[in-house]
Parts: sequence; C-alpha cells; structure tokens
Amino acid sequence: MYELLFWKYVEEIYLNHHEVYEALVEKQEIEGLEILPVEVILNRIASVFSDWEKVDENSWQKTSGKGAFQVITTSQSIKIDCYGTEGKTMDKLVDLLAEFKCPLYDPQVPERYDEMFE
Repeated sequence: MYELLFWKYVEEIYLNHHEVYEALVEKQEIEGLEILPVEVILNRIASVFSDWEKVDENSWQKTSGKGAFQVITTSQSIKIDCYGTEGKTMDKLVDLLAEFKCPLYDPQVPERYDEMFE
C-alpha cells in the first residue's frame, strides 16, 4: 500500500506537516486547515476514473490490469490508499487534487509538495 494525503492550509498558516498528517489520520480536526469541498472532489475522482470499477462508495479498482485505491475523507483532508497502483495513476490523483489547490503530502518520504502553488 502507498498513502497519498492532501490538505490545504488557511492562507499564511503553515504547521508541522508530519504532525498534521498524524492528526488527520486519526480524523482530528486541525485549526489552520481549510474545509474542503469533499463531495465535489469525490465526484471529480469518480469522473476521472469512470473507466475503473467502483467497488464501493469510495473505492476504485482497475478493470484491466492491476491497481486499486480507496479514498478516505475528513472535512479537511483527502487520504488515498493505493494498492498496486501504477505511478502514472498516482500522478493523475495528485494532479486532480492540485485542481483544488491541495498539494500532496507523501508520508513515505515524508515530504509535502507545496512548491507547485507558490
């Protein structure tokens, strides 16, 4: 499994990214993060991945080949757990969340990629 996590800071606020990640994984609300349009984002994911099988409300599986992902949301974050998912698919998810000005935090590295919005 490979985790991708996305959130958006309130303007002029930056916190310790790893501490934010840990709190979001525990589904805690964090002062300094924006409320995200979660339903709009989920609808966008469903649209972009319409050729994938929708396994349940928040999970998709590639119909031909390997790869699956599950989207776990809070009002402030989008966490995507990828299972056997190709890098180009993960890039597509990162680009999709960039549309909502939510940069990637990659907990495996750990690094947050804010520079795309500066």
